[in-house]
Amino acid sequence: MAGKYTRTADRMTWGQIWTLTVACAAVALVVAAMAALNTALADLARDTGATQSQLTWIVDGYTLTLACLLLPSGALGDRYGRRGLLVIGLLLFGLASASPILFDAPTQIIGARAVTGVGAAFVMPATLSILTASFPARQRARAVGIWSGVAGSGGIAGLLGSGLLLEQWTWHAIFIGLAGVSAVLFVLTFTIPSSRDDTPSPFDVRGAVLSATAIGVFVLGIIEAPQRGWLDPWVLAAIVGGLAAGAVFAVVEARTAHPLLDVRLFRNRTFGVGATSLLLQFLATFGLFFLIVQHLQLVLGYSPLQSALALAPIAVVVIGLSVAAPWLIPRIGLRILTCVGLAVLGVALAMIGQLDAGSSYRDVAVPLVIASIGLGLCTAPATTAIVQNTPTAKQGVASAVNDATREIGAAIGVALAGSVLAAGYGRNIQPAVDAVPDAAKQPVSDSLAAALEVSKAAGPQGGQLADFAKDAFLHGMQEASTVLAGIMLVTAVVLGFWAPGGRGIAAIAEEPAPPTLADVD
Repeated sequence: MAGKYTRTADRMTWGQIWTLTVACAAVALVVAAMAALNTALADLARDTGATQSQLTWIVDGYTLTLACLLLPSGALGDRYGRRGLLVIGLLLFGLASASPILFDAPTQIIGARAVTGVGAAFVMPATLSILTASFPARQRARAVGIWSGVAGSGGIAGLLGSGLLLEQWTWHAIFIGLAGVSAVLFVLTFTIPSSRDDTPSPFDVRGAVLSATAIGVFVLGIIEAPQRGWLDPWVLAAIVGGLAAGAVFAVVEARTAHPLLDVRLFRNRTFGVGATSLLLQFLATFGLFFLIVQHLQLVLGYSPLQSALALAPIAVVVIGLSVAAPWLIPRIGLRILTCVGLAVLGVALAMIGQLDAGSSYRDVAVPLVIASIGLGLCTAPATTAIVQNTPTAKQGVASAVNDATREIGAAIGVALAGSVLAAGYGRNIQPAVDAVPDAAKQPVSDSLAAALEVSKAAGPQGGQLADFAKDAFLHGMQEASTVLAGIMLVTAVVLGFWAPGGRGIAAIAEEPAPPTLADVD
């Protein structure tokens, strides 16, 4: 009888399933919006006249504002109500996503994407904190695992959706699609319960400003590094300034009676390993996406939709392993899952570095599936480590830490992979640059995409130029993959020593009652 009772108690109610569905759909929308426009950059450049720098900011303007505001918005959700913040975020996200339909100058699109990032910053931490406050501890790991799997594979959903839309319509359809999904979720959000801190502390304005400054300035420097160079004075000033602001934030928060983020949480090894692991996972994953999407489209000649479909197996494996996380965590533990997951990611990246001009999709698919296994093993345990070691009343901030580490890791991964790729490509393409006419030198040296455009107009010699440029790109990709693989393998060992041993994930001694439908804003 006891076993039967336990199985019944662990079973989700229909209300919990619905809350989980809406929360996962909302976080999938936020993550998908990060990747969706990558498939449309060529069309945007042609139709709007956007420069390469403006195209970069159409993508990164969203990421920057999202990363800046995650911690303050998580604290606002704890104080004023998580569902209310989710509603406001979806409304702002939808309106900003729809604006490029009418206002489509490059600078206007950049501004719209930045405002969309503000809305996303309200949405993302609210989705996870609603779940962690709505589910009792015995069910929380399962809900967090599903959420983690969806968040980890949302970028592929964005690539798939945008690829499908671009098969039939212009890039405007991507913005219409994002706005439409946001409108549906805006209505559905009113059907799920809310929660908040029953004894809210005064909002830490000073901490909010310092955290936004530290993350924003640091991420800005990372974003600009591939274009300007890592040793550019402006880039160095931004990175060092961001780190300095982060140090000031930590000192101030440690001395504040009611801090935005209790930095003492990082003394907890489980919490610290979870946050660090997430940063590294997304560094590797988005660095991998940056490299492999270009390889699929420029070397193998895939369309945007074909590229997204080629990446789809990653989502299936990640979600599957994340759903299995509640079974894996108590049997294996955080240390082994983290160490093995990051090491497997490193092995997959090393295999990506072995691709050459004769590689087929099968040669690409094998390391992609291996990478998805590594990501699936460690993403849900890392998120669980964070949320189970933060008081329930502060789950908005815990969710924001979880999300901020993902965004910072993604920014570093793309910037690092882009810089190493550009350096390797530039060094290996130089003989071809010396041989082409002066008018073609700059495009050929800039990127493989530009070199392929030049090759189309180069007559009989165009095929030779295209092959040479592809080889130069592959050399750069191999170097970038090797760097990312080295980072993963080294940090897998480091976190293996740092992470607490034993099975399962230690949690703070707290078992609050879950909110009911009556607990609304």
